[in-house]
Amino acid sequence: MARRTKEDADATRNGLLDAAELVFYEKGVARASLNEIAQAAGATRGAIYWHFKDKVDLFNAMMDRVTLPLEEACNAGEALAPQAPLQRLRSVVERLLGIIESNAHARRVFEIAMYRVEYVSELSGVRERHLAAHARFQALVEQDLRLAAEEAALALPMDIAAAARGLHALFDGLLQSWILGNADFDLRATGLAAIEAYLRGLGFRV
Repeated sequence: MARRTKEDADATRNGLLDAAELVFYEKGVARASLNEIAQAAGATRGAIYWHFKDKVDLFNAMMDRVTLPLEEACNAGEALAPQAPLQRLRSVVERLLGIIESNAHARRVFEIAMYRVEYVSELSGVRERHLAAHARFQALVEQDLRLAAEEAALALPMDIAAAARGLHALFDGLLQSWILGNADFDLRATGLAAIEAYLRGLGFRV
């Protein structure tokens, strides 16, 4: 009986998190109410308070159960360490774009975290998480560009850090255009082609 009770409690908690994700996505975090989340989950407001202190706690729990696409891409980059630098960079890019394009759950949480929450007060932790992922990705790109340039005996036309930021900005622009444009172009194909053009602009033979 105790096991069944725990399973029921876990199912209720997961149902509330699923509902919160949908309501936050539809209304934004600030405008979403606990009553709306409870109704979407087929539960009561009391059930929310049984599992979570408040809306902020619920939001943070929703974020904690996912790996954001940029975080997953960085994990993939570290796992691909044996590859040649430019090939590893391409693989990381393809992994990142593929997650956004094909994983509806990851994309929805990514959109909530990027566009549907205010980075203020108790929710500022989301901003810190983004900054940490961006710093990690920046370091990964800088490392691969530096190694690739050394292997090719190539003097880049700009500072390595600036080149990495430019590539990162290219990602951000593509993702924003794709999301705000309701996926009206092939993200993976366009992204890979754009990266190849960017690398050629830096002087790499790709």
